[in-house]
Amino acid sequence: MSAQRPAYLFPILAIFGSIVFLCTGTSWAKNALFPEVGAQGTTALRLGFSATLMLLFWRHWRTPIARQDLRSIALYGATLGIMCLSFYLALRTLPFGIAVAIEFAGPLSVAVWSSRRPLDYGWIALAVIGLGLLLPLGHDVHTLDPAGIAYASIGAIGWACYIVFGKRVGHLPVSITAPLGAAVAALVVVPVGVAHAGAALLSPGILLTGLGVALISSAIPISLELFALKHLPKHVFGTMISMEPAVAALLALVFLAEVLSFTQCVAIALIMTASMGCALTAQARRAKPVPAVAEAA
Repeated sequence: MSAQRPAYLFPILAIFGSIVFLCTGTSWAKNALFPEVGAQGTTALRLGFSATLMLLFWRHWRTPIARQDLRSIALYGATLGIMCLSFYLALRTLPFGIAVAIEFAGPLSVAVWSSRRPLDYGWIALAVIGLGLLLPLGHDVHTLDPAGIAYASIGAIGWACYIVFGKRVGHLPVSITAPLGAAVAALVVVPVGVAHAGAALLSPGILLTGLGVALISSAIPISLELFALKHLPKHVFGTMISMEPAVAALLALVFLAEVLSFTQCVAIALIMTASMGCALTAQARRAKPVPAVAEAA
């Protein structure tokens, strides 16, 4: 039992680390790259560089891959590319926290679909209430840009598929799925970014910033999330990822000097409680001894 707890703790910490890196990198990208190369060019730099970094670091070519696994990796990578591009397009007209909250409908749907126990639905309900309180972020939701909402909704669908397809390749080493998935995602978005931004992508300053954004917001988070998906059930991953809107709001306070209201603080507390409760419940189930009859079966 003691050997199981650390093995379960690390995937949970990996999710938290992924969220922090992702939100930090996205804030940096929106401030530094959006004005120069737009959302499309920013996505192309982010995924293009992250794919290159991971291909060089993981050196996946040393391991043979079955054709069926390659198909699953292609689906995983394509949904990753669509998710990232749609989210960055939404950020052009939506506040960061609102875009994240809308997009979170994807992993929340996976959590609801995959849950089997009443207590799981209790944690999900807390996350939903928290997101409902967090969504406005001081803005009138009726004045939000419809196109931005549509892009965030497409991102939500992409995020749900990303979790499902990521789980399908969970039996493979991260050294295979992370670089190849990012490479497929780059093939999806780089042509779009080049068509939009053109030669501006080749500016030395833009390239250097894009490299940093890729490392912080893609290469590290993707690797951490795949590690977590490999060791966590889908509904646990989906509920744990509910921390992202809360982290996004907190980082917006740090980087953009946005002051949180009391309601928003309550929302963050609810989301964090749901995430921790889901993790603790899942860990307790995993640590529960298996009956001898089940073991024999």
